[in-house]
This record gives sequence, structure tokens and C-alpha cells, in this order.
Amino acid sequence: METKEFKAESKRLLEMMINSIYTHKEIFLRELISNASDAMDKLYFKSLTDTSVGMKREEFRILITPDSKARTLTIADNGIGMTAEELEANLGTIAKSGSLSFKKDNELGEDVNIIGQFGVGFYSAFMVASAVTVTSKAYGANKAYRWASSGTDGYTMEECEKETAGTEIVLQLKENADEEDYDKYTQEYELKNLVKKYSDYIRYPIQMEMDKYEYDEEKKESVPHRELTTLNSMVPIWKKNKSELKAEDYQTFYKDTYYDYETPLAYIHAKNEGTATYNALLFIPAKAPFDYYSKEFEKGLTLYSSGVMIMEKCADLLPDYFSFVRGLVDSEDLSLNISREMLQHDRQLKIIAKNIEKSIKNELTKMRDNRREDYEKFFQAFGLQLKFGVYQSYGMNKDALKDLLMFTSSFENKLVTLAEYVSRMKEDQKFIYYASGDSVARLEMLPQTEMVREKGYEILYLTDNVDEFAIKMLMEYDSKQFKSVTAGDLDLGTEEEKEEIKKTAEDSKDMFAFMKETLGDKITEVRVSSRLKTHPVCITSEGEISVEMEKILNEMPQTGANGEKVEAKKVLELNAAHPVFEKLKTLYASDKDKLAAYTKLLYSQALLIEGVNLENPSEFSSLMADLMANA
Repeated sequence: METKEFKAESKRLLEMMINSIYTHKEIFLRELISNASDAMDKLYFKSLTDTSVGMKREEFRILITPDSKARTLTIADNGIGMTAEELEANLGTIAKSGSLSFKKDNELGEDVNIIGQFGVGFYSAFMVASAVTVTSKAYGANKAYRWASSGTDGYTMEECEKETAGTEIVLQLKENADEEDYDKYTQEYELKNLVKKYSDYIRYPIQMEMDKYEYDEEKKESVPHRELTTLNSMVPIWKKNKSELKAEDYQTFYKDTYYDYETPLAYIHAKNEGTATYNALLFIPAKAPFDYYSKEFEKGLTLYSSGVMIMEKCADLLPDYFSFVRGLVDSEDLSLNISREMLQHDRQLKIIAKNIEKSIKNELTKMRDNRREDYEKFFQAFGLQLKFGVYQSYGMNKDALKDLLMFTSSFENKLVTLAEYVSRMKEDQKFIYYASGDSVARLEMLPQTEMVREKGYEILYLTDNVDEFAIKMLMEYDSKQFKSVTAGDLDLGTEEEKEEIKKTAEDSKDMFAFMKETLGDKITEVRVSSRLKTHPVCITSEGEISVEMEKILNEMPQTGANGEKVEAKKVLELNAAHPVFEKLKTLYASDKDKLAAYTKLLYSQALLIEGVNLENPSEFSSLMADLMANA
């Protein structure tokens, strides 16, 4: 037996490997299985040019053997094995990758797909093992060799006996610590889950002897027996031809993988070759997860590299507005960092992400056009996220998302797209009209909608907090500007009506000035309304901030630079055709104190219609009581 030391730089790298390169210790099994797969790939590719090899692809396998008593875990393969020189080069020198060398030197070109490229994965074993023993026999060799190490102190090499070609790695697990349970790596259930999580699509069977139960007729009970069980699926569904698969296959995969009892609304099975080569399988769920609209939710697609799971949730593959999509991407082209846990942010990743974004939008567009009921179900679950996408990043993505938006319409109280709204606008209609509030039922009763309805114009009801912000960001659709029914002058009256309003305003300007003075800076103006038909009063706004936006913004924590309140420029509009207006004129001439009280009541009434909480409900209550007592 010969004892050797790691080189100084290798010793330092091994310390880093054990302590910092890998985020999760459980990753060691993925790395050792990937190395075993590489070894079998090498022998398989050798068989393609060397008929003496005599092994068929289906004969290769990886065997996992846990021993809870001895506290060991063994991973064995029947791949190409290693000579003494290769053991020395690949294991004695850290970051020397035999897989990478093979990939560079082989003559089979693009058909070769070797997983390991960095030559460090093997040393992840030392995160869970106090000692590692590697016994290997190269294919065609007469002798086998054993490499053993307890970590940074060095390693030993000796000749040994091994009947068949391949490699066997035995891990002597570390002693359990306060926060580390190493015994779990001898538990069948844990090992099965780790294989399923990280290595389910390794192309060779990963096997382990496990308890199986059969019913014994004589004993009248289930009796256990040990049986070699394959733990991995080997061929992933996304690498199969679409012609081989049915909708039920995709649905079953989705439900089993994402633990969702509902069938997804749509799936996308994409294969791309060229600038970026990848397979993708994406799903649009029928409902939002319970934590979807919370800080706890993590977006991202599962990322595989040649069938090996690299990242459980790669956020860079999905834009925020499509964060509801579940699925995976498998690519051989990605640049991974040394631990294979994280991506180097390169051009390939960006290309894949852009392609996936297009695929999702195309699928949603097809669903909207061809399966309206499903699309409406989707929009009820995830439409809010699309609206946030329009508003966020200063509207950078609004053009990509605007045709996917839907809002409840005053026509039949159904969801409509903006394109559908514009397609049925009346010839004389200048704007896309909308009303904002917390419910359709309340918006249907808004006084400000009366004139718009009388003209036969459709109104979009915006009931989500983000809706009006998104609409403001869009500004227009198909060259048609958006207009709130509560904003400014709607300019809906005839010339004759406009002249009449102008005359009434001039006749009442002194009364309006008094009412404005009574309310102070709560409003910017009192004026005759051109939009009211039956209601006596309403609140409208001038400028970019509406009353509804004011309400939403002031409910947020720390609004403004110093937490100050946001205020809309409110206008009190009065219906000159309502009996209340005549009462106000009479009071202005005879009882200005009562007019002041009426003004406050009308203002409070208008705010309540808008769903705004009164600043002084006690004052409102007293004014109402006085009015009732003196009626």
C-alpha cells in the first residue's frame, strides 16, 4: 500500500469542496451517480467502435447498497473502470476531469453526452463521509486497484481483487451531529427520494435492494422479501416524441410531479435546436397555489442538464408575469458553475428564457381564441399577475401583455378583452370608458356612469387594486385612449346642453365659491355636472390620481417619501336638474349656515358612494340628526 499526499492546491480545494462549494449536502449522491453514468457512457461508446466489448446498453446499471449497521453507503457501476494511472490522475488531482478529457478526445462528435466536466463532483462525498474507498478495474485490464482517503490528509493506493470491470465507491458516513443526521443516507426511503429528485432521468437503471410484500395464502398476511428495485424512470417524458404521447400522459406527469389534483389547463412540449438546444415541458395550472400571491411563493422552472436535475427552481427562465407556469427545461448547452448547482449567466440562458416566454404567450393566445371558457378560468386565477406585469418596470412589457388582459364589461357583465371592447365601440365614441372600485355591484350603481350608459357606451369595471394603475400605464389601446367615468369633463353633452350648463355655472358661481370655501382644501372645485341624470351629487377628480387610486395608495404602508398621504384633486359635481340643487340656491339666499351644513352632507354622501371612509363620521352623524330633527 502506498500513501500519498494531495498537492497543496488540491488540499485547499478539497477543504473548499467540503465546506463551501455545495449548498446542500444531499447533492453528493447526484454527483456520484452522474460519475457512474459517465463511466458507463464511456464503455458504451467504446462498444460502438470495438466489437470485442460485447456489452449491450441494457446491461449497464448502477447499484446502491446502504448498510445501516456498518453505516456505509456503496455506489457501484459496471462501466469502463479506471487503471491505477487513471485513479491517480482523476482522484489524486482535484479538478482533473476524466469526463471532460474523454469528451475532448473522443471521435464520436456530438453524439457523446458526458455529464461531469469539472472533476470535483466525486469529492462532494466528503461532505457526508469520514472516509471514502474506491475500488476500480478498467475494462480489459487484469488488475484492480483500491484508492482510499479520509479527506485532506491524503490518500492510499494498492492493488486488489475485483472480478468485473467497473467502479465501487464505499462511503463511511460521518458521525451524527446536532444539526446533521448522516444516518438518513442509509435509509431506503431517503435514498429513493434523492434518486427521484436529482437523478430520475439518468439513462441507465439505478437499482437498490428493497423490501417488497407478497400475500401469503397460508399465513393470511403480507410477507416481505428483498427484491432488486429500479429507482429511476430513465427516459423522461419530455425527450419522447409527441406522437408517442397522449394528453393523459402529460396530465399524469403533471399531477404526479406537482401534487395537483386538478388537470392543467394547457401544456407546452417544446424542443428547440440551433442557437439554443433544449427540451421544455411547461404547464399552465387551473388554479393558483395557496401562497401564489404572497412573498413566500418562489417562481421558476426545474432545470436539468442532460437529465440530471441542477436547480429545482430556476427563476431566470420565467418573467414575473408568467410566474404561474410550472415545468422544466433540459439543456446540454448551459454553462454551469463548479458545483453544478448554479448557472453562469450566459447568452444561452437568455435565449432559452426568451423562447419560453414566446411559447407561453402563444399558448395563452390560442387558449383565449379557441377555448374561451378555459381562458376565463385561467384569467380568474392568474389575470392579476398579468396586470402587475403591465404596470411593473414602467410599462416595459405592456405591449407583450395587453392582448391577454380581460375586464368585466357593463355589457352582459362578462369578461372581455380590450380588442373585443374596441371592436364594438360606437361610431361617435372617442374613448374606452372604465370605472374603478372594489366590486362590480357597487360600480354598476355609481352616479358617474349615468350619462355614459345613456349614450349606450360600454364600461369596463376595474375591481382589482392594480387595474387602474395598469390602465394608466397602457394609456391607449388600438389608438383609443382610456377614460375614467369619474375623471374631468367627459364631454358627452350636446352643444345645447353644454351652453345650458355654462349658463347655470355662471349664475351659480357665487354659491359654488361659498361651498368651496366651506369644504376648504378637501376639494379643488364645485361645479355643475354634465354626467349626472338622477343622482344629486358625485365626486370626480382632475389629474392623474383618481379617488380610487388615492384610496388604494393610502392603504399601503409608508406612502410617499415620508409616509404622507396621497390626495386626489377632488371636484364636487352637482346635478342642476335635481330638486336638491334648487334647495341649495334657496339656502344660499336665505340661510348660509344651513347651506354649509348641506354642503358637508353632500360631500360626505359623495365620498360614501365612492367607498371612501369619512374622516369625521361623528360630524356626518350630527348633521344628519339635525337635518331629520328640523325637517
